[in-house]
Amino acid sequence: MFDWNDMRHFIALAEAGTLSGAARKLGVDHVTVARHIAALEHSLGEILVDRLGRRWQLTDAGRHVARVAEGMQAQSHALERAVRSRKAGALAKVIVSAPPALASAFLAPRLAALTLQHPEIELTVLGAQSMISLSRQEADIAIRLSRPTEPSYVSRRIGSISYGLYAGPSYVDRPPEEWRFIAYHTALDHVPEQIWLLGFANGRRIGFRSNDLVSQLAAVREGLGIAALPRFLAAADKAAIALPMEQAQLSRDVYLVVHMDVRRHAAVRIVMEYIAAKLATDFPHSEQESALRAPQEEVGRK
Repeated sequence: MFDWNDMRHFIALAEAGTLSGAARKLGVDHVTVARHIAALEHSLGEILVDRLGRRWQLTDAGRHVARVAEGMQAQSHALERAVRSRKAGALAKVIVSAPPALASAFLAPRLAALTLQHPEIELTVLGAQSMISLSRQEADIAIRLSRPTEPSYVSRRIGSISYGLYAGPSYVDRPPEEWRFIAYHTALDHVPEQIWLLGFANGRRIGFRSNDLVSQLAAVREGLGIAALPRFLAAADKAAIALPMEQAQLSRDVYLVVHMDVRRHAAVRIVMEYIAAKLATDFPHSEQESALRAPQEEVGRK
């Protein structure tokens, strides 16, 4: 019989595609990952990986095991969520994932009061650029700027973040034809604020790119160009000046997301309601939703 911990390391390799990626995902060194995979191969009597120098590729047997193991891991997470949801009380660790700027500039300062009210809850806030998986328990609660489509997730629209175009004091007096802009990497050309910014730039030069909004704000402060920034982030910076806009303003809805298996867990519920109240107050939406909803099913009142 194989050791599930060995299988867990193999799954990480299959998902990450590289030994170093699997090590980062699990928070261990690559030697540990390699050792567990070798132990799994010994237990199963199969070569799961072709070791081609620094490149490790799954064999046919490895790809088959990875497909089966994916289902096993999903069942394992489902079992853990089911057990957790039945535990009484609010004694728990709760992990909240949010876009980095929202996590650092908005959530972190406002969660202090919650930790004082509920010292029995240990909070972790992850500022994540990518989508964290709630099914794999990478987080308990996610704050997203788009409605989730996963059928096992339930969501609630809790507010709206407005954006403005900002420049440094030494920049705004320049002739418009000399303006330069600060944008995300081109891989994010599809997101609404990037589309809005590029439309305003209308072919004028992008002088600086960063996927980190705090870095973009720093670039604005130093006069590197004009950036599309959330007002909650830029308005607090005295060196960032909002440009007067005649065209339609940009805003993005904010969604509070949780996996349906843990939405009634006491600690998760406490944190969700606290965050929802704070976001609804600071980022009001004209059509607040009062229930958690799945993509095609109302679940908040069950």
